Amino acid sequence: MSDITAAIADDLARETLELAAELGDDDLVAEVAKVIGAGSTTTQEAFLTAVRIRTAEARARSYLADRRAAAGLEGG
Repeated sequence: MSDITAAIADDLARETLELAAELGDDDLVAEVAKVIGAGSTTTQEAFLTAVRIRTAEARARSYLADRRAAAGLEGG
């Protein structure tokens, strides 16, 4: 995958996840992936990978924040 494909896919993933959260629309990622896939399956795969990475990161950061708070620690 080229650097440009990864960069575009990551930008789209970030924007899509933010909008999905604002709208409360769990289907938005799938809908955007379908639109992307109509033009480029390579970009679609990169987009879905970026979504998974960003979702996993958010879950991990939330978990760490919870653990930090449970331990009475600040910041991080």
